[in-house]
Amino acid sequence: MGSESAGKARVGIPYRTRKEELAAERKSYDMYVEAVRQAGGEPVEVSLGLATPELTKLARTVDAVVLPGSPADVDPAKYGAARHPKCAEADQDRERTDFALLEDAFAERKPVLAICYGIQSLNAFLGGSLIQDIPSEVATTIRHEWKGRRLGVPEPFHGVRVEQGSRLFELAQRASEIRVNSSHHQSIRQPGRCLRVTATAQDGVLEAVEWTGDGNWVTGVQWHPERMVKTDAVARALFESLVRATRKTAVPGAVSGAD
Repeated sequence: MGSESAGKARVGIPYRTRKEELAAERKSYDMYVEAVRQAGGEPVEVSLGLATPELTKLARTVDAVVLPGSPADVDPAKYGAARHPKCAEADQDRERTDFALLEDAFAERKPVLAICYGIQSLNAFLGGSLIQDIPSEVATTIRHEWKGRRLGVPEPFHGVRVEQGSRLFELAQRASEIRVNSSHHQSIRQPGRCLRVTATAQDGVLEAVEWTGDGNWVTGVQWHPERMVKTDAVARALFESLVRATRKTAVPGAVSGAD
């Protein structure tokens, strides 16, 4: 560890997909890395190709986790559902990696920020279910899915209602509504164990959750704050709050999320 990273919270970030990792496609992934770095953390890249013992060992060395978005979809079998025709292919390496990181984070009370695919992965890990295709399952005029990225079509934004008393409410300076970007076709259907819904779009789509099982900092958002950190205070606050929530043990090389 270099002098610049000494003492900084180590934040594990799995790659978005194994395919992108092998092809060295980093443009989207690097936004998460930079967001963590700007928040004062030390990004730790987590390969999706690690064998279970290596992954378990690496998970123990990080102080917090960011679960990024992904073009893959969580395997519906993970939440006991039949596959919808519009459901994208799963990435088993990403699922395995996410679940291993979450297993360690909950056991050791390490903070977690779960983003887009990440919130869906978190929800499945905790026994919740997903809407597999918003356009065909939800009556809405809100553009949740962004298909025009490569065509230069502007990213869609919409408002979400924020629940009073939530962590997100405080990070948003107690605003009852915020505007977020939108680039997803799936969302939470039934929240998982001990997840409180803290933000909802006007069409009822769940946009944020927080863990209530203990005092650990676990937050999931359906939007992409990593793409908003340069212009949006709430996006910056999410990453900064994650980093502040980390706790290190006094044992060199060991970490814990315990208060």
